[in-house]
Amino acid sequence: MRSLGLVAAASFSASLALFAPKAALAGPCDNPQSGACINSDTLWPHVGPSRFVAIGGTETIEAGKVGFGLVADYQSRPIRLRTPSPGPLGTDQNAVNDQVNATFAFEYGITKKLELGLMVPVTLGQGGSGTSAITGGDDIRDTAVRDMRFGLAYSVLAPKKVDPGYAGSAHAADGLGLALRMEMSAPTGDKGQFAGEEGAVYIPSVAADYRLGRFYAAGEAGARVRQTATFLESRVGSQLAFGLGAGVDILAHERLSVSAEARILPTLTKQQVTSQDAVGNTTTTPSGYIAPAEWLLAVRSAPFRGSDIAGQLAGGGSIPTASESAITVPRFRFVLSIVFAPRGIDSDGDGVLDRDDLCPSVAGPRVSQKPGCPEPPPQATPPQATPPQDLLSPPPPLPAPASPSLSSPMAVPPAANAPMLGR
Repeated sequence: MRSLGLVAAASFSASLALFAPKAALAGPCDNPQSGACINSDTLWPHVGPSRFVAIGGTETIEAGKVGFGLVADYQSRPIRLRTPSPGPLGTDQNAVNDQVNATFAFEYGITKKLELGLMVPVTLGQGGSGTSAITGGDDIRDTAVRDMRFGLAYSVLAPKKVDPGYAGSAHAADGLGLALRMEMSAPTGDKGQFAGEEGAVYIPSVAADYRLGRFYAAGEAGARVRQTATFLESRVGSQLAFGLGAGVDILAHERLSVSAEARILPTLTKQQVTSQDAVGNTTTTPSGYIAPAEWLLAVRSAPFRGSDIAGQLAGGGSIPTASESAITVPRFRFVLSIVFAPRGIDSDGDGVLDRDDLCPSVAGPRVSQKPGCPEPPPQATPPQATPPQDLLSPPPPLPAPASPSLSSPMAVPPAANAPMLGR
């Protein structure tokens, strides 16, 4: 395990060096009028066990186990451009009108506290004008490959891995959890399709959560460090990232939960405003900052024992901020996810994980007819009643008559025809 962890860490370090910013050459992202090297989807879900859509959890999967998941989302009008026109307001264009994305997530538990994750997002369908309103070219393609992400998560502090739905472990799962993450987005997406960035994006973050009985809450703070990309009046550079959520278990064993969450991405790069006068002269002046923000309401269910498999359905929209409408904020969004993350829950502490334990709330041996169930007590054998002797065995034999012997004083009776002596 240790050697595998070293290999994973070395691979991650090599990836950071490979995608580190280098001297830029002329490319499709250099033209601020047609580059479109901006990621239209700011929902970057984490791998691993989590009760929220966009906020990372503090648990990691079991050591030596593999988890995977699928997160699909639909967003409406995530890229809305304002093109220069006579007058100060300009004209709005829906560069991306509708978009359906899917993220395929994979993870591996290096140790019980460290996991390695890989996220591969793709666009399954989209529509919009793209850059055609500016360049006169074609609209955006129906499908696209997006920037993949990978990274490490380390669980600094995690409550005991038990199911709070059992009476014996109702409060054993209460407490604070803390995790550190270091992820990176690699520029593998299709250029000019609003599917990725010009360079790598570094994503450090810290996540914390707290459970008290049926109620739980979580938060995450981090950053997205990137090169500044300019497209028309919009500039997307490095951002801070904050998320906060709370939820409650409606049914025991996480069979049904509801939650609400919100996130905001304050951009550290000033925007710009372009205006055009009556004779066609264009003027660009610095503007304020943008802070893309969204909210989501979600329903989650983990229907199987052990809670390793969970599905989630969420919906939400943009949060009005002090800045103007940000370029990467959709009108509304819907998310559907299903995740398999082996959590290693053992509620009764008998060494048999809940997913294999037929009696997950009562400790029992690993090897038995019912794994994890206590052995039944040996049944006492009732004493056997002794039946009467005369009903079970025949009566004892009578003694045989004694045979006369030669030394017996008894006289032998004379024979009938023997002569009588002394007559």
